Amino acid sequence: MTTPLITLLSDFGLRDPYVAEMKAIILTICPEARVVDISHSINKFDIRMGAFVLASAARYFPKGTVHIGVVDPGVGTPRRAILAETKHALYVGPDNGLLMLAAREDETRHVYSIVNPKLILPAVSSTFHGRDVFAPVAAHLARGTSPMDFGPEIHDYVVPHFAAPLTQAEKVMGEVLYIDDFGNIITNIAGSDWKKAGFKPKERLSIRLRKKSFKASSCSAYEEVAPKSLLVLFGSRDFVEIAVNQGSAAKTLGVKIGDSVVISPA
Repeated sequence: MTTPLITLLSDFGLRDPYVAEMKAIILTICPEARVVDISHSINKFDIRMGAFVLASAARYFPKGTVHIGVVDPGVGTPRRAILAETKHALYVGPDNGLLMLAAREDETRHVYSIVNPKLILPAVSSTFHGRDVFAPVAAHLARGTSPMDFGPEIHDYVVPHFAAPLTQAEKVMGEVLYIDDFGNIITNIAGSDWKKAGFKPKERLSIRLRKKSFKASSCSAYEEVAPKSLLVLFGSRDFVEIAVNQGSAAKTLGVKIGDSVVISPA
């Protein structure tokens, strides 16, 4: 029998006991589970960053993995707890868009509202659903409980703008999802969006960021342009990146996560 695999992603950090408490609940319900930390260093309350990191890592885990995402500024409000079932994995977390970038890439099949009191802790804190709701749900899933047992299927779950760029002929409109330690600007524009827009390889492009326009070449490697020059390429996660060869695009262009991006032929 395959060892159940559960991943954790949060903005909790590692100083406090929160991550350990979630793991304690998981291992109490499903002692045989293997728990892997994706990241607990997501910027506080930054749903975009959490969604990007989760989607980037989740695709490499084995089929059947249960992923917990907790970046939850709405905890304790009427926002729902949800379970997304996709082609290869299960995602558990708040209904605030955090899970949907990863679920969309992995072909969402069903989304359920988590309401069954028998499959969460008896006492649910208004401030820590990661421990009291999401951890037990993931553990029960890892033990083989059917996703349908957690609550009714829903279709009005939150799909944020960053999960669905707008594509037109020779134009794609998205936003900045993430800025890595090199200063590369990673957008929510995926390879499929790029193809829909009809861009050509090595094409000269016009980029509009924060109401400022820039020109850049479409490349397959950073060294295809001179040092300190701007370029556009697909990164290792198949998202369009705006970069500066041997420099920081984020500092050069003065952008931040959430800024709008429009790319079209120059």
